[in-house]
This record gives sequence, structure tokens and C-alpha cells, in this order.
Amino acid sequence: MEENIKLFVMSNQMAESDLDVIESQLKIDLGRNFDSEKDKDEEYYPQFQHAIRSEAREMAVHYELFYCLELSIRNLVKEKMKSEIGENWWDKTDIPDPIKNNVKENIQREIESAFTQRSDDELDYTTFGELGEIVRKNWDQFGDLFNSQKGFNRVMHSLNLLRGPIAHCSPLAEDEIVRLRLTVKDWFRLME
Repeated sequence: MEENIKLFVMSNQMAESDLDVIESQLKIDLGRNFDSEKDKDEEYYPQFQHAIRSEAREMAVHYELFYCLELSIRNLVKEKMKSEIGENWWDKTDIPDPIKNNVKENIQREIESAFTQRSDDELDYTTFGELGEIVRKNWDQFGDLFNSQKGFNRVMHSLNLLRGPIAHCSPLAEDEIVRLRLTVKDWFRLME
């Protein structure tokens, strides 16, 4: 048994060393050296209840997954529309007036707050639901990316529902964690 443990440790060390070389050669960070504790606010963070801190740590992985997914969807929409319609696609596309008005209001609200604007791109001011609506209204440009419009609608609806608790600091129930993973899998299946 002790020999197996030694072999396991040595194999792990060799794999880590190989990954170090790959990261260095390709100039990438595989996130293996992540230290979540080092970036925490040492003055205020410890004042929160342990249960809340634990829940936050558990939810962080779901937030990170959704963050990556949402930004990749936004980038997909942006790049597809630019390639199909051109740089100023926002003004030339069938985007419902309520969405355009909401975007203008969101931009104006940020300007009036004197905070740094999050983006120069109108698409970044849409809600996740509005993002899906833009794709639906312009399906002719996206039909070649997705294998089913009904599938797209179902997946976006599910993702929008799952996004709520993630974005609004509520824990995901165990079933919803499974549902999130399956829905993300469904998203990638749409593009096969």
C-alpha cells in the first residue's frame, strides 16, 4: 500500500512538472495555482458568518461557469453579427425597441453615476434574456450555428432561470446544480 502511495505522489509530481513546462511554452495559465484566500479582503471578509463564507465558496464555481458561458455567448453574438452585417450591426439589425431603450437607459444610468462605464458596446448592456431575444429576432444570421431553434429557445430559457439565483446571491439547490451542468452541456450540443 505504501508503495502505491509513493507511486501516486511521484506520478502527480511528474504530471505537475509537465504541466508547468506546457504552461511556460504556450504562455497560458491553466489555473492550477489558484489561491482563493490571497485575494480576499482581510479586513471585512472574516467578519461575515462562517456559513455565509462557506456558501459563497460553494456558489463561486457556479458563478464562474455562468460568467464564462454568458461572456462566450455575448462574444458569439457580437462576432456573428459583425461578420454578417458589419461593424455597426447594432444600428442595422432587427432589435426590438424595448431592448434598445433599455440599453440606452442602462448606459445613461452608468454615465450619471460617474462610475466607469462597463463597455463601449451596447450588447454588453443587454440582459441575458434580451441577448436571447436578439438571436431569436435575427435567426437568419444564427441558424447555421445552432442545430435547432426550438432547442436554442429551450436552453436559453433554462439558462435564464438558472442565472437568477447565481446572479442574486441565492444558493442553488442540488437539483439545480445538476440542471445547470446539463443545460450547459445542452448549449454545446446545440452547436454540434
